Amino acid sequence: MSIGEALRLAQDSELDLVEVAPMARPPVAKLMDYGKFKYESAQKAREARRNQALTVIKEMRLRLKIDPHDYETKKGHVERFLKSGDKVKITVMFRGREQSRPEMGYRLLQRLAADVAELGVVESNPKQDGRNMVMVIAPHRNQAATDGARRQAKADKAAEGQTPTA
Repeated sequence: MSIGEALRLAQDSELDLVEVAPMARPPVAKLMDYGKFKYESAQKAREARRNQALTVIKEMRLRLKIDPHDYETKKGHVERFLKSGDKVKITVMFRGREQSRPEMGYRLLQRLAADVAELGVVESNPKQDGRNMVMVIAPHRNQAATDGARRQAKADKAAEGQTPTA
């Protein structure tokens, strides 16, 4: 159909003539309410952003010669982070001659991973990074989803409490 005829048809039906595929032979156009289309696409984008999970990485730093009580305290922090649905990056720092014994740092990270295995899974295995050895633990998927929902409900409740009541 000719362009003039398509434009007349669009004006008669009070819609917009939108070119969908300009490179096609012949070019493809569509009759639609363009304002409504833009509004709906913005709504879909906003909904997708709302459902997107925000990943937070918390860091816990350990030394190779860590005291048992200090280890338990740090392990408690890691458990708390995993329960709240955050990933945890655990760093073992080596100083001086400790650098010649990376297997001890590996064993320490494996022990910590085993201790928090019911809350999270090792996402990246321990690897040496200069003077540090790094490992990342992520919460289990189903737990992360429930924690995300809980966090969203908490945010919604806080926002609801801040609205003025008449």
